[in-house]
Amino acid sequence: MEATKPIVYFLCTGNSCRSQMADGFLKALGGDKFEVKSAGLEAHGLNPRAVAVMKEAGVDISAHTSDVIDPELLNKAKYVITLCGHADEHCPVIANPSVVKWHWGFEDPAKATGTEEEIMAKFREVRDSIKDRIALFVKEGESAI
Repeated sequence: MEATKPIVYFLCTGNSCRSQMADGFLKALGGDKFEVKSAGLEAHGLNPRAVAVMKEAGVDISAHTSDVIDPELLNKAKYVITLCGHADEHCPVIANPSVVKWHWGFEDPAKATGTEEEIMAKFREVRDSIKDRIALFVKEGESAI
């Protein structure tokens, strides 16, 4: 019987962009080491621009769903990682003291303004920052934080 992998739970406000990108990258780069989940304080739906920029990076998140935080999963996770200040401030109380909670703040690409190309450039910038952080975590684990 296979040992259970530690759960990494990415949280954001709407589970539409940043948490979805982090989820996709960790599954792609460390899915052999971790069970990966993501959710939001609310479910805003999967952002089509996030899907597009992830596809450019070779990661398909088009089948992902936008979910609200599951309190049971929150307390079963090894790592709970918030990706926006709002989720960090409003994250439900984690009752399990062994859960490791971190905040990795990234700018919200969904709030980008300008031309479509300028907006997509912001999505790519945030995507690349998230990928770099995930790659470091996969390589170095908790010491990367």
